[in-house]
Amino acid sequence: MWTKSYTIVTKEVTKEQIWKLFTDINSWPVWNNQIELAKLEGKFEAGNHYLIQPKNGRIVKVTLLKVEENKHCLEFGTFPLAKMYYDHLIEETADGLKITNTIYVKGILSFLWVQLVVKKIAAEMPAHVQQQIKVASKL
Repeated sequence: MWTKSYTIVTKEVTKEQIWKLFTDINSWPVWNNQIELAKLEGKFEAGNHYLIQPKNGRIVKVTLLKVEENKHCLEFGTFPLAKMYYDHLIEETADGLKITNTIYVKGILSFLWVQLVVKKIAAEMPAHVQQQIKVASKL
């Protein structure tokens, strides 16, 4: 299994602000220039899914496995012979709001998908979280 995490602590945004931005999937392309399309049909809840298309990429179905409002979201997507989990955790601390994103990849061809796709996603996590904080702080 391959894993990569990114954590930041900030006082610039509340858990409600970051959650509101994060759960408004259809608006992701507005603040994330790496996304061509993001579409959630229905509610942001466990068992539902959304479609996402990175710039110059294919449309991918992502399933919401676990959703705890203002706290936690675990997502799941598949590649041929590999599975990717994207875990988002929001915690209030004495130092500010702690935001942790972790990507896990499992499966026989996980090494291939990590090299082809997932390392780039992981490398962009810090910039994406910073952009989320910037945009969410204005909500």
